Amino acid sequence: MESIELRAWLRLGLTDGVGDVTARSLLQHFGLPQAIFEASESELRACVTVRQAGSLCLVPEGLEALVLRTEEWLSQAPNQRRIITLGDSAYPQALLDTEDPPLMLYALGRVDKLVEGFQECARTGVAVVGSRNPTPQGVQNARQFSESLGQSGITVVSGLALGIDGAAHEGALEGYAGPAWGTVAVVGTGLDRVYPRAHFELAHRIAENGVLLSEYPLGSAPLSANFPKRNRIISGLCKATLVVEAALKSGSLITARLAVEQGKDVFAIPGSIHSTQARGCHALIKQGAKLVESAQDILDELPIASGFRDFSTPAGTSNSGQSDAALDGLSSLETGLLNALGFEPTTLDSLQQRSGIDTPTLQALLMGLELAGWVARLPGGKFQQLGRA
Repeated sequence: MESIELRAWLRLGLTDGVGDVTARSLLQHFGLPQAIFEASESELRACVTVRQAGSLCLVPEGLEALVLRTEEWLSQAPNQRRIITLGDSAYPQALLDTEDPPLMLYALGRVDKLVEGFQECARTGVAVVGSRNPTPQGVQNARQFSESLGQSGITVVSGLALGIDGAAHEGALEGYAGPAWGTVAVVGTGLDRVYPRAHFELAHRIAENGVLLSEYPLGSAPLSANFPKRNRIISGLCKATLVVEAALKSGSLITARLAVEQGKDVFAIPGSIHSTQARGCHALIKQGAKLVESAQDILDELPIASGFRDFSTPAGTSNSGQSDAALDGLSSLETGLLNALGFEPTTLDSLQQRSGIDTPTLQALLMGLELAGWVARLPGGKFQQLGRA
């Protein structure tokens, strides 16, 4: 992109009082953003308010610094960084079909696959979203579902947040089998910073086998309003949305609602009726979202090529829900304890009553199962069995 063109796009985005809707109207009327700033104030008033026309005639504060910062960012790794604007041939058609497509998208990572990647997302991509404070089972579900989707060539899209988002990206990268991106992270900051910092390494891994996207200018801080807004991009890029865990008041439900409004499929994983993190998913299922128990339930709804693995629940499972083969390495006492525990969070006292095992032995067995990854210890002195694919 030429410097003059870049400056005009950045100026349009910075102009006070001119949001995306007005900006798109101006572009429709004048064409390229350079033409907007070459127009007279009286010409501008033909399609915007007097105040907006006045703002467009003023150079926004900080524009020159942002232009320099953006040009430097692009020049540091031109093969990994790109700005995609409305009208760009690489702009995702799926977002153009939504009500509020962003003016610009900053891209970091495998930008050599922009066209192919966006096309695959629109055809079969799955947005995987959920709580920032999930249960251990929720984290495991997000990771396992995303890994299975990745192994079937499905691109997983999420928001790089703590909790379910991070687990979804991790699983997608582990299962990545092409053909385009392993995963896409749509973030709520400028791409010259990583938020949260705990995902610094994960962001770099995503850039190696996928792409990070943002509609926000470089230097943009993680403002709370940015994250609900970016959810329309997460759902808009994809064929379907999977909600892993969510409370009744959750940003994930915003993403699901946007997906419905965009005409996309919505899937939800059920959980314990006693878990607050399952209530959002249960509400979605009541409203028509498809209940899913395995990645295969999702794959059955997507137009993918034949010959991929079958990820439906395997036959031959024990009462605990685990496969007989998976339980082979456990003692009969450990297997019986898992059967007594089930998959709902349970206190030590309740588990002792169910199993009839004396407390010292029960505590030792739980510690062994926890270290082996079969059981998670939850706040409030509760334990929960972790399901395995």
